[in-house]
Amino acid sequence: MTAPSKSPLQVVQAQLDAYNAKDIEALLLAYAPDAEQYTLHGALLARGQEQMRERFLVRFGEPDLHARLLNRTVMANVVVDYELITRNFPEGVGTVEMICVYEVAEERIRKASFAVGATRMNTRP
Repeated sequence: MTAPSKSPLQVVQAQLDAYNAKDIEALLLAYAPDAEQYTLHGALLARGQEQMRERFLVRFGEPDLHARLLNRTVMANVVVDYELITRNFPEGVGTVEMICVYEVAEERIRKASFAVGATRMNTRP
């Protein structure tokens, strides 16, 4: 009997859950070994899980890191998330908007592209 396959939606949600849990191993399981990450329509950010591990571990060092999903669209094997990311910037805690475009094949994220929007610093004391 074959195990049920994961939908692109389930793969991307597992990646988001792992990101918020700062679970690097679970996060990398969502990505293909040779997956690539890019700025949207631009530069390569990371190729392969080892480069991704380095990028994510730096981010996971931020104590307030959290991605809040605001909207999600799924079309076949492409998942587009609109998120509000809480981050620790040199100036303090703030948020940044992101659009994340994930291409999923064989139950793994093969390519991810990210558009970074406005950054807003928290104004609470």
